[in-house]
Amino acid sequence: MRKVLLFLLISLLSSCGRKDPLGNEQIITVSIGPFKYFVEALAGNDFKVNVMVPPGSDPHIYEPFPEQINKLRRSVGYVSNGYLGFEMTWLDRFYETNKTMKKLSLGDKIDLLDHDHQHEGEHVESADPHYWVSPKCALIMAASLKDFLSELNPEKKVAYDSNYQKLVIKILNLDKKAEELFSAMGGRSFMIYHPNLGYLARDYDLVEVTVEFEGKEPPPSRLKELIDFARKERLNTIFVQKEYDAKNANAVAQEIGAKVIIIDPLSENWHDSTLEIIEQLYSSLADTVKN
Repeated sequence: MRKVLLFLLISLLSSCGRKDPLGNEQIITVSIGPFKYFVEALAGNDFKVNVMVPPGSDPHIYEPFPEQINKLRRSVGYVSNGYLGFEMTWLDRFYETNKTMKKLSLGDKIDLLDHDHQHEGEHVESADPHYWVSPKCALIMAASLKDFLSELNPEKKVAYDSNYQKLVIKILNLDKKAEELFSAMGGRSFMIYHPNLGYLARDYDLVEVTVEFEGKEPPPSRLKELIDFARKERLNTIFVQKEYDAKNANAVAQEIGAKVIIIDPLSENWHDSTLEIIEQLYSSLADTVKN
């Protein structure tokens, strides 16, 4: 019902013209919070950033609210992930609502991981959409966004190029830190509820083991496999994205005497969140080496 009402609202807003009550302020809509970080790092305050999936929401099954749709209608550009579940349902409607805004899918230039399963909202995802957590993927994202912003605002191209160089240095520092920390951990496994860190694992030679089974809560047989594996590998940490219920992760953790660590890959402060994830992941892996 909510989807029907929202679709009707979209149609109504689209027919009401494009007068912007905020004046000449230019809006860019992005799918998730981390993309806001990159837009602001490159463009400063040149654009107001409208985030479709707010903090604390699941981007696989999220449904936008009217206020977000109204800002979308006034946006000059849309930056999508390209593979998140809610985009599978909504993205074509977003584009139909605002046919003049320019579009960028950050996943287009990423070497994607296969990720074929359904989530509870029945949104089919054909690839792992969590590429933004890896610094190596972030370098590709930053280059794509720099070109996109320069196209939207050509007179600021020199400034965006300069900001891009500064951003690249920050990302490369994260990449270097990850390379150094994980260099002695090659092939080691870590456990996480939902597969958020697949690209981080791939890019730094780690193995991600997920509690979630085919996009759903694991059956008892899967839980037993996880417990046996965790004991064998001496895993003492299970990571959980803060938007997810930690019940099953806690069940495994209790069985093996592990702790559950909450991570925030959807934070709008991409740099600090990614740094914290890298450090927490290294700490957990280092503990398995000591044991």
